[in-house]
Amino acid sequence: MHQRTIRPLGIVAGAASTVGPMLEDTVEELRAAALAADDATGYFPAMYARVTQRIDQAAAEDRFGDSVGMVDFARSFAGWYLRPRSGVEPIPGCWRAAWDVGADRRLLIVQHLLLGINAHVNHDLPQVVIEAADRRGGLARIRADFDAVNDVLAGILPEVLHDLGRASRWVNLAASAGGGRLFTFSLTAARDQAWRYATRARTLDAAGRSQEAASLDELVRVLAYLVTSPGWPVRWLVPMARRLEDDDPRRVVRDLLGELA
Repeated sequence: MHQRTIRPLGIVAGAASTVGPMLEDTVEELRAAALAADDATGYFPAMYARVTQRIDQAAAEDRFGDSVGMVDFARSFAGWYLRPRSGVEPIPGCWRAAWDVGADRRLLIVQHLLLGINAHVNHDLPQVVIEAADRRGGLARIRADFDAVNDVLAGILPEVLHDLGRASRWVNLAASAGGGRLFTFSLTAARDQAWRYATRARTLDAAGRSQEAASLDELVRVLAYLVTSPGWPVRWLVPMARRLEDDDPRRVVRDLLGELA
């Protein structure tokens, strides 16, 4: 079993919070994974690095009821991506479905991002919620901070989409027509679904949890197929939108990283 190292807390001088930035190493690991990729598999960790940095900032500003617990949650959550990506743990089917098409340049940048979000939120997040609830004495102890993350996402995702507009010229037009709000709403809905799954699965014994996790992996893998093979009329629009996008994965990664590049 993977053992986490809990780092000592930082101190913010002159501030009410006792928690300084604690996720710098995690942000750097995600950034490094993004920059090391020579295909679209770098897109998701680039976006994820920025989200994790913003979670770290929110924790340092005492925007969570338990900032230390949220930092630990965020670090654990990132580990579910980083460990399979680095070969430390087996690759779940849903992540393999995302990474197997990393070199497919027919897919939109947003499709590659959705593949990562699908695997990490629909598959990984429920497992992290269960682990955190077991560790901290129940789901009720983490629910408020879990929901508070939605506010952080609502702040950072429009910034990411704006920067993505440099590489994908149709994105800002779609965002101005409501696509950005829809993207945030869809992510919030996926996080709510992850919570409901965790609530149900946490009542099971170890064998039942393992069986449920395997079934969830298969379901999320199927969802990945739907992301890569949308129905009409989206399937017809994808090639047209793809012509309005940068074809250099490394430039796209730098755009998604923003100031972290």
